[in-house]
Amino acid sequence: MRKKTFVMLLLSFVFILSACSDEKREESAGKVHKAETEKAEETMTSSKEESAHHDKEISEEKTSTEKVQEETAVSTEPLYHLDENNWTIKPIGQANPKVVLLTIDDAPDTYALEMAETLKQLGAPAIFFVNGHFIDSPDKEDVLKAIHELGFPIGNHTYSHTNLKDLSEEQQYKEIVGLNDRIEEIIGQRPKFFRAPFGSNTDYSKKVVREEKMLFMNWTYGYDWEKDYQTKEALTEIMINSPYLVEGANLLMHDREWTKDALQDIVKGLQNKGFEFVNPELIKKADKI
Repeated sequence: MRKKTFVMLLLSFVFILSACSDEKREESAGKVHKAETEKAEETMTSSKEESAHHDKEISEEKTSTEKVQEETAVSTEPLYHLDENNWTIKPIGQANPKVVLLTIDDAPDTYALEMAETLKQLGAPAIFFVNGHFIDSPDKEDVLKAIHELGFPIGNHTYSHTNLKDLSEEQQYKEIVGLNDRIEEIIGQRPKFFRAPFGSNTDYSKKVVREEKMLFMNWTYGYDWEKDYQTKEALTEIMINSPYLVEGANLLMHDREWTKDALQDIVKGLQNKGFEFVNPELIKKADKI
């Protein structure tokens, strides 16, 4: 009897231990399952947040890109036109009239790239009028590319800088169209501006320029080829205090050492007088007239 009672007590104890063990296993499994569920939920939440953040970045990037494209589309609409009566730049509509146009001739002889870098740093746009004989070597081709890549329009100043009035029509054609072809080979674009050496033009050269859809351009004033103004100080003084400095003045400078040295002071001096610098891209081109 006692033995039977002992056996029954032992079996009851084993049953209780087994039940407790199962309960602990279930409790432990429940905790593991809960932790795994919480981790999965956190992962899903994190994934959703990252996805939302990524979508927001794409949206903001798209908005920014669209904004730049819209601003570019607006900013490239012509705001100025060239007055061929005095070669000044005139505003269209409500554009600021107190502006000047900077132009550099005989590029890229020696200092053109340095001048372009100075103007870029100052935020002053300009046209660089090129002579073909200055781009007849790989090194000078690279210089022309660099000026173009800095954002400066490249103008046509004829191939050999010869007075067009001394040339036959065939020679004039080669001087103008031949240079356009050469420039296009190097930078992938044909010039939109033309300036004849010495401001000397012929009826035929004007015809060719029109056919090439270039804007025919002379200048309002320039001094750096005159002996009295071949120092930094003298050139700076006359360029910012010339009696010909008017609204829309078309300023002529050259690829010269003294001009390179004076360029920063000229730009700042004109700014101090309240002038802004016309972006050549905002001037109505010949093909839009």
